Amino acid sequence: MGSQWGNNIKLSIFGESHGEGIGIVIDGLTPGMDLDWDYINFQMARRVPGKNKFSTARKESDRVEILSGILNNKTTGAPLCAFIKNSDKKSKDYDMLQSLMRPGHSDYPANRKYKGYNDVRGGGHFSGRLTASLVFAGSLARQILDKKGIKIVGRIKSIGNIVDVDIENDLDILNCIKNIDFPAITKEKEMQTLIEKVRLDRDSVGGVIEVVALGVKAGLGNPFFDSLESTISHMIFSVPGVKGIEFGKGFEISSMLGSESNDEYYFSENEIKTYTNNNGGILGGISNGMPIVVKVAIKPTPSIGKVQKTVNITTSKNSEVEITGRHDPCIVPRAVVVIESVMALAILDQMIGGSYE
Repeated sequence: MGSQWGNNIKLSIFGESHGEGIGIVIDGLTPGMDLDWDYINFQMARRVPGKNKFSTARKESDRVEILSGILNNKTTGAPLCAFIKNSDKKSKDYDMLQSLMRPGHSDYPANRKYKGYNDVRGGGHFSGRLTASLVFAGSLARQILDKKGIKIVGRIKSIGNIVDVDIENDLDILNCIKNIDFPAITKEKEMQTLIEKVRLDRDSVGGVIEVVALGVKAGLGNPFFDSLESTISHMIFSVPGVKGIEFGKGFEISSMLGSESNDEYYFSENEIKTYTNNNGGILGGISNGMPIVVKVAIKPTPSIGKVQKTVNITTSKNSEVEITGRHDPCIVPRAVVVIESVMALAILDQMIGGSYE
């Protein structure tokens, strides 16, 4: 099972949505690092379920218990193991899923790969519940990056067909919304109205998250297989529900002329900058000193209350399924901190493995 990642910072996640708990083992942290628990708990609270009507009703505190790698609140250099207990489980909601394959979920391919032995309760090891572990690891990475002047800030770019304003030339606005539970700039009410509408209709909606890394100097990354884009993309696509990624102008850049898409350089107080940032701060797989701008497409939550067509693999007949249980009508607001976290981990992994100062 592909639950390990990293060249320099190595991560291994474990657990299932309705098991005893979930957790992560982090190897490669520098010894002597202090843990800021106020900061960690703040980031964990941004992802925690059950906060409002826009998220699942499942109640979890996501309190992190350290099993190894910390002594006197400092990293020891040994692998750090963190555990998060599951407390609000309703596993009976998933009894039927041994036979009925939910549309849009991993049920059928997982059943084929693991010969029916996979845990289906709440999605098991495939569940977005496991992203709590990534937020914890990301909060450590962000503390390290912060000391190097690097900030990771995300926002909701769109929900459904409601698109917020562009922030390419006004990054100060983006920086102001980093502590908001629903981090939109101008379209917050419209987006929330849409989420409530699909919730009442027993449906779901997706959206786009835009995340920016500020303060990354030129020279971070590599060409080809370990490019900065490759590392960031690998981590972001590891988050359940992610279906697309763009750097800078992304797909839009394909319709531009070279004279339009090239980011021209200029000097600003002995620093080299570009007038535009169409390439999202990365050229040749290496940072160019401009903000790294990434847009991430999040699909609608596949668990919806409407009756859907499916198959029963026990009877080998066509069937229908009506999903019960507690689910987010839109996972985008809670996923912002997850995308921020994995981007921080990707950047830190590249920094440790290179000559970045």
